[in-house]
Amino acid sequence: MNTVCRRALLQLCTRPRIIAHVGKDRGIHSSCRRRTVMPAWVIDKYGGNDVLRFNENVLFPIIHYPNEVIIKVHAASVNPIDVNMRSGYGAKSLNMSRDPLHIKTTGSEFPLILGRDVSGTVMECGLNVKYFKPGDQVWAAIPPWKQGTFAEFVVASANEVSLKPESLSHAEAASIPYVVLTAWAALVNSCGLTKEKCPGKRVLIIGSSGGVGTAAIQLLKAWGAHVTAVCSGNAFTLMKDLGADDIIDYTVESLQDQLKTRDLFDAILDNIGGSSEELALQCLKPWSGATYVTLVTPFLYNNDQLGIADGMMRTGVTLASKVAKHYCKGIHYRWGFFAASGPSLDEIGKLVDAGKMRPVIETVLPFSDVPQSFQKLEAGHARGKTVIQVVGP
Repeated sequence: MNTVCRRALLQLCTRPRIIAHVGKDRGIHSSCRRRTVMPAWVIDKYGGNDVLRFNENVLFPIIHYPNEVIIKVHAASVNPIDVNMRSGYGAKSLNMSRDPLHIKTTGSEFPLILGRDVSGTVMECGLNVKYFKPGDQVWAAIPPWKQGTFAEFVVASANEVSLKPESLSHAEAASIPYVVLTAWAALVNSCGLTKEKCPGKRVLIIGSSGGVGTAAIQLLKAWGAHVTAVCSGNAFTLMKDLGADDIIDYTVESLQDQLKTRDLFDAILDNIGGSSEELALQCLKPWSGATYVTLVTPFLYNNDQLGIADGMMRTGVTLASKVAKHYCKGIHYRWGFFAASGPSLDEIGKLVDAGKMRPVIETVLPFSDVPQSFQKLEAGHARGKTVIQVVGP
């Protein structure tokens, strides 16, 4: 049994709060010196940006299960879900899936580390991890019920992790996983649009200039679909650069009037919701397997407002009624949700290294500027991701 396995076995048996060999330069070393804490951005309550707090003494993460790895975070990025979670959105639902040991120890989910994207280096592997080893350069999207990536180290399940594309730096890689896996879940899992089925399909993306929209455009174009993007005029150049075949500027003329001049679509990905839902559903080819999928759902909101039982019931009734209503019109109605997936990132990494997908980054900020990154995202109209450089390039 090698040293890493012995160390992982010891962790599984004793669950100590000390697991990493780290030197003064925060690199990975084989010295016997062990640190018990790490720096991280945490929140101790839900609220506005003032609840973000830099803490140099957050307990080191440990491997609880044999399929987990510990990643040294080189870069992370900010997503809308981070802002929503900071404000308490989805807390009741997420707490049901959070680490019960952490909640039992602290009495709540706090201190909570936000951040979903990570690109970094594998430091330790659980006993059952076969595809990764210490020193591997990896990327991943961490599910929202786990401690996040605005920290020096993070734990992830091996099936959530993939080898980082060689063509990307850590900062570039950290901008991609969460948004592209959300797009993948919507297009592949909900719409059934695989690379084999995409050629010739007409797809409409509403809210195309955000992180999920830009990822969806690139996926669909890599697979041969015809993409129509809906955005404001100042995102026109970006949409063209990403390969959109047709661009609708909703600020110059009614979206409804502009859509009437286009042929019907095989699939629609809606990142906006609200009034766009009914409008979009009129633009699909009926009785042809056409699918509408929205990422704006009442699932977490209902649970927050009504409690888990009543919220789930309300959500189920809402979804069932919409599915039935539109199925009668020959249209499939779906909700899309993020799903962490290392195998999907493997496929996406191939597209990146083949030059068919690229990161869309607006700015890179140092680790000290995490609060500023939240403010920037909340200001809206970003044209790319804000990346947090945790370790210098």
